Amino acid sequence: MTPGLDVALLVGAAVLLVAVGAVRFSTRLGVPSLLVYLALGVLLGEAGLGIRFDDVELTRVLGFCALIVIIAEGGLTARWSTLRPVLGLAAALSTVGVVVSIVVVGVVVHLLLGLDWRLSLLYGAVLSSTDAAAVFATLRRLRLPPRLVAALEAESGVNDAPVVLLVLLLSRAGVEAAHPWWYEVLLLGYELSAGAAVGVGAGLAGRYALRRAALPSAGLYPIAVVGFTVLAYAAGSVLHASGFLAVYVAGVLLGNSRLPHRQAILGFADGLAWLAQIGLFVLLGLLVSPSRLDAAVLPAVITGLALLLLARPLSVAVSALPFRVNLREQLFLSWAGLRGAVPVVLATIPLSLHVPGAARLFDAVFVLVVIFTLLQAGTLAPAARRLGVTAPAEASEILLETAPLERMRADLLQMEVPAGSRLAGVHVDELRLPVGAAVTLVLRDGAGFVPGADTRLKVGDSLLIVATAGVRDETERRLRAVSRRGRLARWFGEYGEEPAR
Repeated sequence: MTPGLDVALLVGAAVLLVAVGAVRFSTRLGVPSLLVYLALGVLLGEAGLGIRFDDVELTRVLGFCALIVIIAEGGLTARWSTLRPVLGLAAALSTVGVVVSIVVVGVVVHLLLGLDWRLSLLYGAVLSSTDAAAVFATLRRLRLPPRLVAALEAESGVNDAPVVLLVLLLSRAGVEAAHPWWYEVLLLGYELSAGAAVGVGAGLAGRYALRRAALPSAGLYPIAVVGFTVLAYAAGSVLHASGFLAVYVAGVLLGNSRLPHRQAILGFADGLAWLAQIGLFVLLGLLVSPSRLDAAVLPAVITGLALLLLARPLSVAVSALPFRVNLREQLFLSWAGLRGAVPVVLATIPLSLHVPGAARLFDAVFVLVVIFTLLQAGTLAPAARRLGVTAPAEASEILLETAPLERMRADLLQMEVPAGSRLAGVHVDELRLPVGAAVTLVLRDGAGFVPGADTRLKVGDSLLIVATAGVRDETERRLRAVSRRGRLARWFGEYGEEPAR
């Protein structure tokens, strides 16, 4: 290898390991890890180790690639049972809410900072998208009602699609031939609807292929799933549709399908999303010039306050009008609209197109993200408690991992009895598994044994269950039902539908 490549690998590996270790450090301090990654990039850059990086176009391309992975992971881990009731609210926040936010921020920036209307609206558009990485990483550590978490996660997964289109539209205004406003509205509607259709097609194709093809290695399933989500983005882009919406829709469909090695798929996607976040934030930290940030503090604070105190609450209130969202939930939705890497990546679009004032926009957005991420992320838990929107602690859901046994036309299920599960204390014969399913092995305290009908399950037991293909779904539902309500689950009306996350 060449010396330059060796040094690049050395620096890259060191940054990656420091970033991984920083997750634990940031969790203890209550500081969002994305700020640590941004700081790493700044320290490596011109003000630190002296690495000069100013390739805006490369940053935009790599940023979009990272967002594909992050949005795909969000879709894969979203549970349809929780997503379905809030789909209308999330769609309203991602469309009507985005428009309201752009207009309010644009008006404030135009009046207070004296910028022209095009640049003012670009400020609003770039900042109107909540960040999927920041929302997923922060909310999943809090005890919140599934409805609120699902609404915020769905909004952050969907709103990138219309915002990217609007930022491109505003950035190209005056450069390309202008079209009537109604043409742009129709084009936006086409790109969103076509993107959703492409995502459905890619998701259904992936589900059909992966449930019927017994791949020779378990490690191929996660790769194939990620491949289908990237395929959704590429196909959407080729058809001039919204690739980001296609990725999220495909991810939701694949994540809610009963695919083999599902936990391995989710674990791989989670790791890949972390890698994408680390690379993205470090790259953005490298791109920024700290010497210019002093002049960006005042515009960032003014814009951020307009966003936090006016635009976001008003956009939530307008979007929530047709839905049953009480005032406390609206206030929390307003405060939890986190901004992260997405606005900074979006700010590279006008910068790469050489829009006048784009450099000031990029600097202001960078400063705003740092200040308001510190302000919001650290206060979400107290805000939830103060508003009374916290959820009580619940028993852990059982995690079922499956592997296909092709020649036997059966599946091998693996599960563990978690703390709080009502599987503890139940005898094997009281599971009442369907005909064609049986508990074949129990691992307890490091020792495995073949259970009998009178074997009583304990917390921490790992079970191997063989089920024929025809009864696998019923077996999973029965195990979840007993875990929630005990041996008399059906008496209480519990049938073990897929859990919400």
